[in-house]
Amino acid sequence: MEGHIVITGATGVIGSEVARRLIKSGRKVVLFARAPQAAEAKVPGAAGYVLWDSDMTTGDWSTSIDGAYAVIHLAGRPLLETRWSEQHKVACYDSRINSTRALVAAMASAPVKPQVFVSSSAIGYYGSFERCEDTQPLTETASPGKDFLAKICFDWEKEAIPAEKLGIRLVRLRTGIVLSTKGGMLQKMMTPFSYFIGGPVGSGAQCLSWIHIDDEVSIILEALDNPAWSGVVNAVSPDPVSMKAFAETLGSVMHRPSLLPVPKLAVQLLMGEGAEYAVKGQKVIPEFLKAHNFPFAWPQLHDALDDLIARGI
Repeated sequence: MEGHIVITGATGVIGSEVARRLIKSGRKVVLFARAPQAAEAKVPGAAGYVLWDSDMTTGDWSTSIDGAYAVIHLAGRPLLETRWSEQHKVACYDSRINSTRALVAAMASAPVKPQVFVSSSAIGYYGSFERCEDTQPLTETASPGKDFLAKICFDWEKEAIPAEKLGIRLVRLRTGIVLSTKGGMLQKMMTPFSYFIGGPVGSGAQCLSWIHIDDEVSIILEALDNPAWSGVVNAVSPDPVSMKAFAETLGSVMHRPSLLPVPKLAVQLLMGEGAEYAVKGQKVIPEFLKAHNFPFAWPQLHDALDDLIARGI
């Protein structure tokens, strides 16, 4: 297969695994990174490490788009890693919208355009709900929500869509909660469980649409090379669960009780407005993946958690 593969967000939990899998398979990978030397130390073996971040709307990086086989765009400031302020919300929004717009503009200008654009989004597109049992299953055709996260996702995808008019196959990847012991929600929840003080966050009634990191990476690689894949793909397992069930399953796998819920007030003290999203969720169904017979390696939560914790990935 001709051409290299550009990856943004390549030092993150997902991006680094995608990059490693592609490099191992012999593909030519170019990593866009805020700190190229650090990226090379973390993900060795790429064909190139290019200075880029979500604020760089123009620059030398754009020459790497020319002749690329594909662009995998996974960059974006972490939403729930810090207490929310207006400044944080603007930074999260701008990092996604501006970077996607800049990448598509570079594709438009490239003499030889990429064949594929895998552009990240999230299931926050559908809005956030407080109770799993009251939430209708959401497929790729569901309407967008009206809260802040939904607006980010809607506008994020809107910036990617013009790539289709350039003749580029576009996959808009609406990812759920990616489970990994190296970052994200699972890593945060494991710490209190290890000290026997774990439990659900908030009421426990909210829905979690999750996916094992291995399946997330496999979905991205399939999107890269399968010409039948285009449009919106819900990257979630077929087994959404309530937060209460998730905490109980995690406790079972870690041989710890799930006794002490983290009250919403405590989450608000840590996260401010972001707590509203930490204690809500979505019941999302991977309709596209089912229709295309995607082979989930880890469709069930208990098996997924057991594997992740045993392997430390």
